Amino acid sequence: MALLIISLGLIAAAWWWLGAPIRLARAPIDPAAKLECVSYAPFRGQQTPLVATTEIAPEQIAEDLAQLAKISNCVRTYSIENGLDRLPALAEKVGLKVIQGIWLGNNRLKNLAQINVAIGLAKEYPNVITALVVGNEVLLRGEMTASDLAANIRLVKSQVKVPVTYADVWEYWLRSREVYDAVDFVTIHILPYWEDIPIRSRNAAAHVGAIRKQVAASFPAKEILIGETGWPSAGRMREGALPSRANQARVVSEILDMAKREKFRVNLIEAYDQPWKRQLEGTVGGNWGLIGVDPRELKYPAGEPVRNFPLWKIQMGAGMGLCVLVFGVAMLTLRRKPWKPRWMSWIAVAVSATTAGILLGVAADKLCYESFGLGNSLRWGGLLAAGVIAPLLGANALMSGRALPTFVELIGPRPGRTGSVLTVMLGITLLVTTLIAAETALGFVFDPRYRDFPFAALSMAVAPCWALAWLNRPLTGVRPIAESVFAGLLIIAAVYIGFNEGPKNWQSLWTCVVYAMLGITLWRARAAQTQG
Repeated sequence: MALLIISLGLIAAAWWWLGAPIRLARAPIDPAAKLECVSYAPFRGQQTPLVATTEIAPEQIAEDLAQLAKISNCVRTYSIENGLDRLPALAEKVGLKVIQGIWLGNNRLKNLAQINVAIGLAKEYPNVITALVVGNEVLLRGEMTASDLAANIRLVKSQVKVPVTYADVWEYWLRSREVYDAVDFVTIHILPYWEDIPIRSRNAAAHVGAIRKQVAASFPAKEILIGETGWPSAGRMREGALPSRANQARVVSEILDMAKREKFRVNLIEAYDQPWKRQLEGTVGGNWGLIGVDPRELKYPAGEPVRNFPLWKIQMGAGMGLCVLVFGVAMLTLRRKPWKPRWMSWIAVAVSATTAGILLGVAADKLCYESFGLGNSLRWGGLLAAGVIAPLLGANALMSGRALPTFVELIGPRPGRTGSVLTVMLGITLLVTTLIAAETALGFVFDPRYRDFPFAALSMAVAPCWALAWLNRPLTGVRPIAESVFAGLLIIAAVYIGFNEGPKNWQSLWTCVVYAMLGITLWRARAAQTQG
């Protein structure tokens, strides 16, 4: 009971800290001072521009623009496809200005079609469209040469009266003087999170200011518009750059405050979270919005403190409930099989229960953000289920003196399989955890850029298995081949990932430690040698 009280106290303290409000000197969205401009894409739910036939209803766009008109003077678009050719007319009704985008790629005929429609819109809505952006990061993607791009820009300029620009990451402007000569003003993208050397959130605004001044010094004769800047509210760390709600609010507020003081224009990316971007950029790609997906409300209402975990009280309560269940299983096991376990077994139960209680809410939160598509939903849902079940079954095994089962006891020759239902369930939980851990570890080795670190749910699942491997390990038997292979893979991967991601990335370091713990757990497995 003493250990239970201590565990509950630790869970409460952890969630009090995680749920603590963060107050900023300046509100990210100030109702008394609207935003200069914000990037807008209309896609919701499963809607995606990656499907050419996607057509957004004008009623949906009108609903968004009515909401955005309350916080911004302008919206920036990137294309006239998917129903966005109707946007200028709808923006006029709610008093929004539009920086109209023209999407360019390597298809010349499609480029001309986009250009012709955008030119027509600029002529039809001269009081709404304030500028045309001819191409977005087409040089970055390598889909067009600078000379071809400049020719397209001049083609548009010859037919419209509004200013014409091109938008790209700031480095590409410094390499493309020919494009600078063609535009009326320079539109640069500065995304501290995505820099080759990622910038921490506390230094993001200063980085944006320094880059803007560097570009302005190179191109002193024309205005420099920051066409994209912001910070993601969820997703994986890149070195010391941590996506979070609080960091997003801080970066946005500091950039807007600097823009006001130094009198330059800035367009934030973006108005709404875009789930479809997770398909291209992982979780982080879909969480740059000032407004969430469900509910479709401001993440940072004026006058309210910012919290990384707005539902922290519910998450704390759920964690405490799981902790009580784990201790309850341990106590019930002793009643049915009365014997005096080692005191370390009770310590192991307490550690497993506390770990699960603290991390359950974090893991559930990550599941909501990271589960896009059936594959991710199954992977992260399965890992979270293993993280909930493992402490319960682990408590039973610790109190009854049973060892962690080997894979051969589950799927090996029939004579060697276990007959215990609880042992089978624990073995399946370990197998699911191992398979998901191995799959994610290989992903971080070969294709890490957009992958999320499963530190929370994985820790919940591995902690009780680790304890069983050390406290209830069989003294005799042979090391199974399957466990040995997985152990080697996880330990080698953990070392590589730790060096590759760097020492500033605590999500990576935490995940690597848990990979190594699971590897050692599997390495310590012993199976009875069967007679041939």
